[in-house]
Amino acid sequence: MAKLNDIQLLRINYLRGPNIWTYRPVLEVWLDLGELEDHPSNLLPGFNERLTAWLPALIEHHCGVGERGGFLQRLQEGTWCGHVLEHIVIELLNLAGMPTGFGQTRSTSQRGVYRMVFRARDEQVARMALAQGHGLIMAAINDEPFDVQAAVARVRTEVDDQYLGPSTACIVTAATDRGIPHIRLNDGNLVQLGYGASQRRIWTAETEFTSAIAEGIASDKDLTKSLLKSCGVPIPEGRVVNSPEEAWEAAEDIGLPVVVKPSDGNHGRGVTLDLRKKEDIEAAYHVAYPEGSDVMVESFIPGDEHRLLVVGGKVVAAARGEVVSITGNGRSTVKELIDTQLNSDPRRGYEEEYPLEIIDLATDTKVQLELKRQDLDASSVPAAGRQVVVQRNGNVAVDCTDDVHPEVAYIAQLAAKVVGLDIAGIDMVARDISKPLHAQGGAIVEVNAGPGLLMHLKPAVGAPRPVGQAIAEHLFPSEDGDGQAGRIPVVGVAGTRSTSTIARVVAWLLHLGGHHTGLACREGLFLDRRCVETTDCAHWEAAHRLLMNQMVQAAVIESDARTILRDGLAYDRCQVGVVTDMDGVETLAEFDVHEQDQMTKVMRTQVDVVLAEGAAVLNAAIPQVADLAPLSDGAVVLYAQDATLPVIVEHRATDNGRAVIVKNGRVVLATGSAEHVLGSLSDLTFGRNAVVPDTDALLAAIGAAWALNIAPDLIGAGIKTFEPDLPAPVGLPS
Repeated sequence: MAKLNDIQLLRINYLRGPNIWTYRPVLEVWLDLGELEDHPSNLLPGFNERLTAWLPALIEHHCGVGERGGFLQRLQEGTWCGHVLEHIVIELLNLAGMPTGFGQTRSTSQRGVYRMVFRARDEQVARMALAQGHGLIMAAINDEPFDVQAAVARVRTEVDDQYLGPSTACIVTAATDRGIPHIRLNDGNLVQLGYGASQRRIWTAETEFTSAIAEGIASDKDLTKSLLKSCGVPIPEGRVVNSPEEAWEAAEDIGLPVVVKPSDGNHGRGVTLDLRKKEDIEAAYHVAYPEGSDVMVESFIPGDEHRLLVVGGKVVAAARGEVVSITGNGRSTVKELIDTQLNSDPRRGYEEEYPLEIIDLATDTKVQLELKRQDLDASSVPAAGRQVVVQRNGNVAVDCTDDVHPEVAYIAQLAAKVVGLDIAGIDMVARDISKPLHAQGGAIVEVNAGPGLLMHLKPAVGAPRPVGQAIAEHLFPSEDGDGQAGRIPVVGVAGTRSTSTIARVVAWLLHLGGHHTGLACREGLFLDRRCVETTDCAHWEAAHRLLMNQMVQAAVIESDARTILRDGLAYDRCQVGVVTDMDGVETLAEFDVHEQDQMTKVMRTQVDVVLAEGAAVLNAAIPQVADLAPLSDGAVVLYAQDATLPVIVEHRATDNGRAVIVKNGRVVLATGSAEHVLGSLSDLTFGRNAVVPDTDALLAAIGAAWALNIAPDLIGAGIKTFEPDLPAPVGLPS
């Protein structure tokens, strides 16, 4: 078969928020199959066999069939290459450690052109997976060689470089599970949990509650020990030294054996244990010196190394370390034995996701010193049966949370409190952590700020611990919330008919209700009535600025069909979602939207994100808008000038449905059969000049305010005091 031309990637668009496909960010790819439109998978010789040989886990993809092997069934029956590429990309992401379950491929109005989307937690990772998947499918089609492992490695490298580290990711995941939104604030691990004034910030295992003073104390091991000792916490005796000779003198004064370590290091770097000889102590000084500002010598406490994680004053996880050793066979060198007996362990790796690190003899001076103490080096050949210690610390990966004695937990919690850390990793040496610490001569040797969580998430032995949940609970206590942890009232206004006016009125009413309100609309960007930008701000970036602002207690955000199709919504969920109309189809040809019926799929996005505690506010005079009502997870408030519309009558008759209507020239708030007159249309005018508003826009704004539980009297008064003229722009203070 002649070589077939490449699938053309016409357009790649990252939808950063809820969109027409799903609630989550996705990468949307426009594909032109070209001549492959005439070659579904079952007509490509050997294609299915090559593909499944390269990616055997495709058997786990259910696809539309809904069962294991479903996608392979589609392959055999014949499916188009755009759909196949979707599954290839998803599988490459799975193999690279970023599991992705969502993808769709749909044809467009142009023959051979498809829109393919897949879940994309990070845009750059998604683009790399797409590039590798594109290369793989073309190689499989044309029977050319392809290095699958290299492709996966490239995607994995992108994951490691671009995505959150495991500690941060586990906290974000725990917050997401509780319905708390997040915004990544930089390319690293600085993340905002929640919106506006309800947000909390984390940076790996540090939070905005982590005191800079406490962090400074924890980084000074000598100061930490003095504070702990003053509060009765057992610590090893020790002191700071300035030379190898001083280290030996200190060891003689303290009493052998001793530990030599940096005064402000972490993660066990530069720490050498159980030193008994002068030459070993002096050599250990040189190992510790590069890792910190000073070097400490302290008494060696016999027992196992333990790490206790304290969050919000409670021990939530504990792990035990083990001495790592190799066994000689009389033939292999130390280096060979380390590679075969230790580095071959699948729990070891270079990336953060592995609970144990690869032991690199060429660069690890601690291991070199440990071997030297045993009169060995990398090229030595230990006798058969000889046990050789390789590492005495830094291998804390055995879960022992359930074994922690109450007194041990109390001392760990006290240590964190004394230093002042809300999240702390307490390094403790004890023979048996299930027994009181004092009785066995145990001690706390370090208190660490920003502790790594991986040892608790992926212990080499034992069950993983829900440390992410513990930190999320610390930041957003369940007893303090009402199911809205991390959220502020967000109002989304979607459509084209007077949407800026609606958004501005709702923002004004929220302001009168006591909220510092942010507004992003076509008429500008406003922070509590202060205009900070006069350009069109009905877009994703402006809305995101509001949600990141710690002053904002409520946000009103205008969107239209183009915004939804181009970027998605800027927020994951909203308290109130307003849809005014389905106009504008004639301007959306570039998105392959040509028919009026297609507008439903676009505009429903605004209704799909309404919270269960919120409400959708819909224009009942437009049947296509009113038909969105069943899609709302929350309540529905309809509005229309004609109170006799069948959809209004039926809605009110069903479960006391709410509607904003006009009867006898008066605006009425109706709940089932009950009616509350807000005021006459002639009185509900804007501002000192009594500007008569568009009636539909007025009803929509009233409906949104009512859905926000703003009192009717305040709504009426607020409408009369709303000034439609824009305030003069004022720049933000520099």
